[in-house]
Amino acid sequence: MQTKENALQAILEQGLLPLFFYENPEVSLQVVKTLYKAGIRTLEYTNRGEAALENFRYLKQELSQDHPDLHLGIGTIKTTSEAQAFLEAGADYIVCPIVNPEVGNLTHEAGMLWIPGCFTPTEIYTAQQRNAALIKLFPANILGPGYVSSIKELFAGQLFMPTGGVELEEANFRTWFKAGVCAVGMGSKLISKEILVNGEYNVLHELTLKAMGLAKACRL
Repeated sequence: MQTKENALQAILEQGLLPLFFYENPEVSLQVVKTLYKAGIRTLEYTNRGEAALENFRYLKQELSQDHPDLHLGIGTIKTTSEAQAFLEAGADYIVCPIVNPEVGNLTHEAGMLWIPGCFTPTEIYTAQQRNAALIKLFPANILGPGYVSSIKELFAGQLFMPTGGVELEEANFRTWFKAGVCAVGMGSKLISKEILVNGEYNVLHELTLKAMGLAKACRL
């Protein structure tokens, strides 16, 4: 059984959290399998379309037997009804673009990891008060690594993960990790629209290997 601690540890070990959504469930499955083949053991499927819940159920069903060590989270969760639906569908953790304390309470009660999205120190404080072990800084391209450097001493011991605009290049990765983040979230900069539309799984495999290598090297 996946636990809150196991999901968090998987993200920390990777130092990288891929995230994506695609309408076609079979394409979504191939993307996840490609990421897994490259060494990914946790990723975030995002609740960005009408097919998200049905696709998520399909992914959990298809991956359960041959990928038992994969932690599959769900992102873009804003309401308790969304959180409840995906928890019932087997989500291993809940990622949000906002801080909704009720979603946090619901996720904690289910024994799962809650990762709220924060932009301001007040939001970070609110998330901390609701026992958020890991906080997503979003959108990261607006906040920037300097923001992390400026606020991390205010929230000593808090784990941060920037998402939105992290570039797949060494200088960018290194700047974020030097600022004090524990992992980086990567969406379209890793899993591009072209890869999804054209089924460029070999390209995705190579990019994922590169991203994982950068995450490992830049944390040293």
